[in-house]
Amino acid sequence: MRHTVTLSSETDWPGFRSEARRLLAHLVPPEDVAWHTPAGAAEDLFVPIADSEQKRPAAPVPPAQGAMNFVVPPAFLTLCEKVVLHQDPARFALLYRLLWRLVHERALRHDPLDADRTRARHMMQAVRRDLHKMKAFVRFRPLEREGEPPLHVAWFEPDHHIVEAVAPFFVRRFTAMHWAILTPECSVQWTPAQADPTAAPQKASDASLPPGELRFGPGASRADAPPADAGEALWLTYYAHIFNPARLKTDMMRKEMPVKYWHNLPEAALIAPLTAQATERSGRMVEAAPTSPARRIVQPVQQARALDPHPGAALPDDPKAALAALKRATERCRECPIGAHATQSVMGEGPIHAALMVVGEQPGEQEDLVGRPFVGPAGQLFNRAVAELGWSREHFFVTNAVKHFKFELRGKRRIHKTPGQREAAACLHWLESEIAQVRPRAFIALGATAARALVGRPVAVTAERGQWLEGPQGRRVLITLHPSALLRGDPAERDEAWRAWLEDLAQASDIASLEAAR
Repeated sequence: MRHTVTLSSETDWPGFRSEARRLLAHLVPPEDVAWHTPAGAAEDLFVPIADSEQKRPAAPVPPAQGAMNFVVPPAFLTLCEKVVLHQDPARFALLYRLLWRLVHERALRHDPLDADRTRARHMMQAVRRDLHKMKAFVRFRPLEREGEPPLHVAWFEPDHHIVEAVAPFFVRRFTAMHWAILTPECSVQWTPAQADPTAAPQKASDASLPPGELRFGPGASRADAPPADAGEALWLTYYAHIFNPARLKTDMMRKEMPVKYWHNLPEAALIAPLTAQATERSGRMVEAAPTSPARRIVQPVQQARALDPHPGAALPDDPKAALAALKRATERCRECPIGAHATQSVMGEGPIHAALMVVGEQPGEQEDLVGRPFVGPAGQLFNRAVAELGWSREHFFVTNAVKHFKFELRGKRRIHKTPGQREAAACLHWLESEIAQVRPRAFIALGATAARALVGRPVAVTAERGQWLEGPQGRRVLITLHPSALLRGDPAERDEAWRAWLEDLAQASDIASLEAAR
């Protein structure tokens, strides 16, 4: 006997689930069931003519022949929730057939190549893509309303029955905005709760959503959506200016933003001309001279004077007094977040007018507590290297590119964290102020942060170690590893790494000996 089931809507997942359980419990096979939705209930190509002419309602289900317990994998329920949103009229028949087979054919659960499972999986993936595209490609335009907040209206053409499923995403994304999305099949409108606490409460369409009213209505046409506005022109100007021709990949762009969506996207009108000009613009970018970034922080002397205990006082002419004033200024520095959490700032130490300045990355925990540079484990390793090279630490100036200890808490421990480029850039003028007072002849950069600060560009330390590079104002900078890199290295390779590091440092022996001879 043929059984006809008419669901309440195109996406009636609860109704399908209830009817499928009932039919399965009464051992009704898939070939005896015809599934209909309101839009497709008029015709069924698989119903015999005689049955079609009789226009019978659902046939009575025979009495159950004993209780039947069945359990399906949780993944099957997830599959069903997505597949019911597909536009294929045969989706409900496919899902019930899969349910029947999962119960009666236990091996089906372990057969990923089964035709029914493959078809359902492709349908689920198509629905997921459509959900993602709707979230990405909906563009709202404001519609002014007299005496009411503007209504932001968007037009979209989904491939599947996804509007009801995706509406909560837009509710949570644009909770305070009055908006509506029009599609050929249905429309949805969101009205947020009134801000006036004395106003009558509005209808909550879903307990999981913010206060407000979510309403669904009949489909619309593209002509019902508002035209472009001034805000859209501003968006197009922004889009044109952020378009990077050097990173253009047209195949990937069309994959992520299929052409079928372009006619509903305002920026699509710019894609063709921007793409055509990409090669020429990329060439101009390559040929253009490098630009110097604008300095957005105050000059070193001005900063020191502004933060000195005596505002307006001139920076002392004596270099030692000037370094002391810089120390007081860095204690109050809050140009980046590091200074607010460190114990104190750690400035450099060593002889004034030293021929050699050694620059590390930032203070460690021991340096932060003591207030002196290179006194922790990395500093002790550096002192050992100085002794083996026959140098004396008292003959050169030692400092760091960043003056405060950056860390993250793990329980009660403070773990070193590498400073970011913005933090190093904010601290650069303090290092420049030290250099201006010491006026060394050459530098040793320990690690990438110090190398970038001294050379003025990113430096691949492992590739350029042991080499002298030239920085701003003709600075000679010797590049090598930070001693902490040796402490973190493989113990089996530590002796070889130590010898290689000493060879790097030895490149500055001539300058170190020059200082010792003074």
